Amino acid sequence: MLVNAAPGRRAVTVLVAVLVALSALSGCGRGAPSSAAPVTGPGAVTTPPSNASSLAPAAAVSGLPTMVVAQLPKEGVTTLRLVAAGGPFPYSKDGVTFSNREGLLPKHPSGWYQEYTVITPGSSDRGARRIIAGKDGGRFYTSDHYASFREVLSGESS
Repeated sequence: MLVNAAPGRRAVTVLVAVLVALSALSGCGRGAPSSAAPVTGPGAVTTPPSNASSLAPAAAVSGLPTMVVAQLPKEGVTTLRLVAAGGPFPYSKDGVTFSNREGLLPKHPSGWYQEYTVITPGSSDRGARRIIAGKDGGRFYTSDHYASFREVLSGESS
């Protein structure tokens, strides 16, 4: 037992035991819902669902160049999965309204589009890559911070 342990070491051992017990009781690590703010960074995200049809529509509606989900960088696919799952997102600005000031996406009322970061490995900030999600399920990818877009589809590219 802990009877012969030094007082400082015994306190640390007891503290660790209490923390382990609390995390087990709270469901920590078992997918339990949390009200805490999501942790930022690429390792902090989950990636459900995985099939392309749940991540993007099958048919284009914008007249923009298209790409299929499989053509996105892997971080883009992760972002689509997070959008489909409702988060948690790696950045606090993920999910904010994209106002389409550039006018490159189909015209819709304010609040129609939300933007999400596509993590750029090696970047010290959010980088230039984004997924833009429309209320109708439309998905658009930009790798150059809104200078151009491709509509993301679940199936064949046009």
